Amino acid sequence: MPNEPELETPIDSLSEHKALRAIGWLSVGMAAASLGIFVGYQLRSWYKFRRRTPYDFYPHSDNSAISEYGVGI
Repeated sequence: MPNEPELETPIDSLSEHKALRAIGWLSVGMAAASLGIFVGYQLRSWYKFRRRTPYDFYPHSDNSAISEYGVGI
């Protein structure tokens, strides 16, 4: 009987189908999670950009910089 080809049983094909199905769902979940993270990051950066005030465009617009310098002698 060593010359007979081995036939695949329905149990083997069923377990392979379940494994491939699990890998497929895992990849879909990872893609959805990465897309959600990317969209969330873009929305947050857009929100932070829209909340800027005119004073944010000038690097030395705060009054704390004035107190660092002396009157001079």
